[in-house]
Amino acid sequence: MLFGVLWPVAASSQQRCAFLCVPDVKLEPTVTIEHLFGAARVEELEDGVVVATTREAREAVFELILAVGIPTEIPRVGFTIETIFVPFGETDTHPFTGATAADAGRASFRDNGIEIELELNLTILEAAQTGGWVESHFDIVDKISPGGIPGAGSVHTHKLNFELDTAFLPFSRLPEDNWLHHFEIEGSLDYVATGLPKAGDVVGGERYLDDASAWSFSLVGVIPLAPLAP
Repeated sequence: MLFGVLWPVAASSQQRCAFLCVPDVKLEPTVTIEHLFGAARVEELEDGVVVATTREAREAVFELILAVGIPTEIPRVGFTIETIFVPFGETDTHPFTGATAADAGRASFRDNGIEIELELNLTILEAAQTGGWVESHFDIVDKISPGGIPGAGSVHTHKLNFELDTAFLPFSRLPEDNWLHHFEIEGSLDYVATGLPKAGDVVGGERYLDDASAWSFSLVGVIPLAPLAP
């Protein structure tokens, strides 16, 4: 349905703006390295007794992102709406029934978490400034993702995110109407400012001795879907 609404508009050669301009749609396969800096120490608890002390491990998570970019008439300012899907996530406890994988006779449950982001994009470096090769933007993000702190009043909670994204356009020398012209390889440094466990919090049978790591890094392939010939 989303494509049915956006495609005829995006394909129009006459782009008219009031304040918001014609959106573009992109598919973004992404590998995210979590707990990049400052991995927290955690105590594993059984019946309130500490059985082990470990440190958050760096984890590589594969995500699929559907992004709708909305330019504006304000120079270097735009918006992006993203839906993030984790196709290969796993969990030992079903988030809705509370059943454990062992009780269900399984090794794990699929945990295909979905997150939503609304971003304010502030361009730092435009492709035109680098001969078409590199662009960069700073994003202020309202993120809706699974609640991860004690006392969370919702299964999914709002979080404030900051991102610094730098993209390389390897096919920028192709004609403008070639969809590969707009393909990007992007690196994104991400800082989650709110909604993460703090030192002393107990979450899922683990007590945090330090604040949870707020840093991650993502390597993103940006595949344009519409408009194919902006």
